[in-house]
Amino acid sequence: MRADNMTSDKKTTDREGIFRYITLLGTGIIFAGMVWAAQSLLAPKYMGAVIEGNFTEEYYQDHTEHELLIVGNCESYENISPMTLWEDYGITSYIRGNSNQLIPQSYYLLKEALRYEKPKVVLLNIQAMTVEEQSSEEYNRMVFDGMRWSEDKLKGILESRMEEESLVEYIFPVFRYHSRWSELSGEDFIYAFGKKPLKSYNGYYLRADVRPYTEFPAERRRDDYSFPEKNVRYLEEIVRLCQENKISLVLMKAPSMYPAWVEPWEEQIMEFAAEKGILYINTLLSMDEIGLDMSTDTYDEGLHLNVYGAEKLSSWLGGRLKEQYALTDFRNDERLAAVYNQRLEEYHKEKEEQRAEFEQLGYISKYRTQEE
Repeated sequence: MRADNMTSDKKTTDREGIFRYITLLGTGIIFAGMVWAAQSLLAPKYMGAVIEGNFTEEYYQDHTEHELLIVGNCESYENISPMTLWEDYGITSYIRGNSNQLIPQSYYLLKEALRYEKPKVVLLNIQAMTVEEQSSEEYNRMVFDGMRWSEDKLKGILESRMEEESLVEYIFPVFRYHSRWSELSGEDFIYAFGKKPLKSYNGYYLRADVRPYTEFPAERRRDDYSFPEKNVRYLEEIVRLCQENKISLVLMKAPSMYPAWVEPWEEQIMEFAAEKGILYINTLLSMDEIGLDMSTDTYDEGLHLNVYGAEKLSSWLGGRLKEQYALTDFRNDERLAAVYNQRLEEYHKEKEEQRAEFEQLGYISKYRTQEE
């Protein structure tokens, strides 16, 4: 009888233990779900005037491989049009670029991209070699919030976060964005759990407005124009990464009129490229050949090209890269043509809509808040 009681007590204890385990597990799952839901709702959606925050995550929606991968800051994603590269040469390309993207960030975005594909050519914009550290948390967030979690994302955050930024807030964005409750708009609820529409064209930021180039104030002279040591080290890592994967690396300076690209920086890049046997293209020296006219081909007075300037640069650049690296013309590939031609049609449609709106209003309404 006593043995039966002990067996019964043991079964009761086991059942209670299992019940407590299931209760704790269920509570944990519910809590995790609530945190995920809150993060999804509170995180910025970048559907308004500032669309650049979508660019990192949009890369994962493109399931085609690219023979040309373009990496860098705004001098990449505002000056090169993958749609023109496709339309003129059948080149498949994508831009992994963000506002004020630092050289270490470009390294980790490239390293991550090579998990998914192996391009023939990587084109790296080198203006960021002059930038020692990040100037705003918002720029870091635009790079990393949309990046999938991996060792590359973690290392990238640790290498480039500002002193006041917390790693915990990157792991759990709800702690960073909890104060947005009072700022939530319709788009936050619409896109919290649903798929967002593409805002870029393979990473390209389309602008069809025109703001002619004007003289910028002279920049303050520096005591030392040497590139920051960290940037040089990560540029070396990019070279090594491309060599290990048998990828041709090309360095490029975009035709942006500001910030000024001074001779000491040009000399350092030329010396580095010569030492490594890497092609370096300074498009500032080829503006006439490209056909750029800064009275019509820029939307922000010379900082970046508009779509008309980007198409000229892309057509010129695509011809050079296609010839030198034997890039494939995929326009007769039915699978790729179906994807690219659809985006190309949407690209031309938005370009025309922006052109007509600018002609009528003198500005593009969806970017009006950003400019003000």
